[in-house]
Amino acid sequence: MIRRGLLAPLSSVIAVVADVFAAFHFGGLRINASASLPIGLYRTTSDVTARLVEFCPSEPYASLSADRAYRGTGVCPDGAEPLMKPTVATEGDAVEVSQAGVEVNGRLLPNSAPLRRDAKGRPLQHWPFGRYRVLPGTAWVISSFNRRSFDSRYFGPISTASVRHHLQPLFTEETPLH
Repeated sequence: MIRRGLLAPLSSVIAVVADVFAAFHFGGLRINASASLPIGLYRTTSDVTARLVEFCPSEPYASLSADRAYRGTGVCPDGAEPLMKPTVATEGDAVEVSQAGVEVNGRLLPNSAPLRRDAKGRPLQHWPFGRYRVLPGTAWVISSFNRRSFDSRYFGPISTASVRHHLQPLFTEETPLH
């Protein structure tokens, strides 16, 4: 139980933290705490060739990822947060999905084998095994940072129209400040 005298200071702290997060978001900064990318701070960029993207997944994958708490509360149309992933294949690239993982133009991506179950033991349905040519207006997003990433190995290509922002690392566990 919170004492009455502490309620006002606690409310102020919560308000400041919320304001800081809002300023980060609207200032083009993103904090990544998931294992899909190196943990750290990213910034949005107008460089459409940047390989990292922030996007809102389409249905039924949006609901699945929100219902299973793969995504927290956020700004996507479904009320959940966008996903941040590396783009691994774009228009014209060849993608092959198999039990061994995802190959792009003949190169097997690390940590890309689809899993049968998520971390809580719930079944996962992988994208149909086969070869695909990336169509105009689509891209494949897969994290090689974490074998448990919820990405194109489960939901296939994304529409490039769903990309909210391209991202560049600013400060991450892999790019320390000098």
